[in-house]
Amino acid sequence: MRLAFGAEFDVPAGYLNTPSIGVPPQSTVDAVRESVQRWGAGADHPADFDGRVLRARTAFASLVGFDAEDVAAGASGSQLVGIVAASVPDGSRVLTAAGEFTSLTFPFAAQAHRGVKVTEVDLSELPSSVDGHDVVAVSVVQSANGEQVDLEALREAAARSGARVLLDATQAAGWTPLDLGWADWVVAAAYKWLLCPRGAAWLAVRPDALEELVVHSANWYAGEDPWQSIYGLPLRLARAARRLDLSPVWLAQVGGAASLEFLTSLDLAEVRAHCVGLADGLLAELDLPPAGSAIVSLELSEEQNRRLAEAGVKSASRAGRTRLGFHLYNSAEDVELVLRAIRL
Repeated sequence: MRLAFGAEFDVPAGYLNTPSIGVPPQSTVDAVRESVQRWGAGADHPADFDGRVLRARTAFASLVGFDAEDVAAGASGSQLVGIVAASVPDGSRVLTAAGEFTSLTFPFAAQAHRGVKVTEVDLSELPSSVDGHDVVAVSVVQSANGEQVDLEALREAAARSGARVLLDATQAAGWTPLDLGWADWVVAAAYKWLLCPRGAAWLAVRPDALEELVVHSANWYAGEDPWQSIYGLPLRLARAARRLDLSPVWLAQVGGAASLEFLTSLDLAEVRAHCVGLADGLLAELDLPPAGSAIVSLELSEEQNRRLAEAGVKSASRAGRTRLGFHLYNSAEDVELVLRAIRL
């Protein structure tokens, strides 16, 4: 059991695979376990979960710089991106980064039959390429290698051109402070750096961008009063972003409320300094330049990757390289474990 930022984590040494699956604090594990036990005992009513849904929504809003009423709750990032992609006008021109995570780009590419065109450019060139496009869809932090988009340059370019901006914060929210309220839409899945069970995701929507979205998954839980919109017409959806809600995945929302409230209680500038300090410290030991990210991408041999695995290091292979991620529960011990394995 590791103690980090005031919480206990049952995470083994060498766990550096948070960009794939985050490890929750013990308090989240306990909350979900208790909920499973209540489920098994038939002790719950569906409305009993509404408070957890609201708590998770409110905490996510705080983490990305929005108000709670501007956040919709869903089940996966691609499902929420799909709402945006299916709502852009016919013939829209969408700009994205080359090598972007496909849950962000595929929903737009799937709209090709409506004349929607997706253009890829190098991430460093993205802000200077905004002109002439209607929508920019990009991750705040790239999944494959941890590279970060220049948010200020993108904000200025979008303001000049009038392009809408969709930011995917899945690989950023939870380890770095974010103030993204200027973007039109911000999406994030919960099961990585946000330390939640899989099955929860959120979409923050700037109010002036909400009216552009078609509620393709309209359902009872998206009603202004969900418990009064279970049966019959007419259509009666919530006025704010909740109109985009899916009926919640209960256990994921229980874990979401616990983990996200824990993260909002932290000084995320300190969390960032901790995570980046470990990642850049590893790069320095390997005579590589700092990246300023919690994600490190290394070009390692097959033998080095074998030794990492034998040493108990949990990592991932992405874009032909070895990806390591340092979160708040990691320590210098993990850095040393990596170095000993790849230097043998």
